[in-house]
Amino acid sequence: MFKRGVSPSSTTISPSPRVERGTQGVRLINNIEEIFERAGAILKGHFLLTSGLHSPVYWEKFRVLQFPSYTEQLCRLIADHFRKQQVQVVAGPTTGGIILAFEVARQLGVRGIFAEKEGEKERAFRRGFGIDPGERVLIVDDILTTGSSIHQVIAAVTSQGGIIIGIGVLVDRSEQKAEFGVPLFSCHRAETITYSPQDCPLCAAGIPLVRPGG
Repeated sequence: MFKRGVSPSSTTISPSPRVERGTQGVRLINNIEEIFERAGAILKGHFLLTSGLHSPVYWEKFRVLQFPSYTEQLCRLIADHFRKQQVQVVAGPTTGGIILAFEVARQLGVRGIFAEKEGEKERAFRRGFGIDPGERVLIVDDILTTGSSIHQVIAAVTSQGGIIIGIGVLVDRSEQKAEFGVPLFSCHRAETITYSPQDCPLCAAGIPLVRPGG
């Protein structure tokens, strides 16, 4: 059983590592990864990713997003990075992108909207959401692996005439540098190991495959 996570009351985040002094001496902390660790969000096992690939590590973003303080601190990094870009709308894909779009938009003082799945390979703005031609849009997402969700939101934004000024994600775990045609900012860059189903050593070892929710 995984731990439910640690309350964020004693954790502070900054863009760069900080030095913490305690009874065991001085230790260097990578604050962003520590947030995921304290929330119990870095899972080990055999996981089916939304990309269809298999991985021994899964970043369960919702274990972080359940804590408003952690979410606020991470979204502040994204908001501050794009604060001078005259963002007018923040958009994200369901489901994690709903929370991130709202919080980043709140910190920037603009609208926050989300794009929902429409078929297998597309997303659309529903529920009265829309983008005016020429509006400057920041796209946000949680974990970047293949970038398929982001590409779908890009298509939804450009179909309405929006201007995408950048993309912000919590964790970039892509194997190859993602190319979106606009600046990409990630709060954290994580080394990733993924396997195609036919070449997965975890499958060969008979380790049960888990499909995480989200």
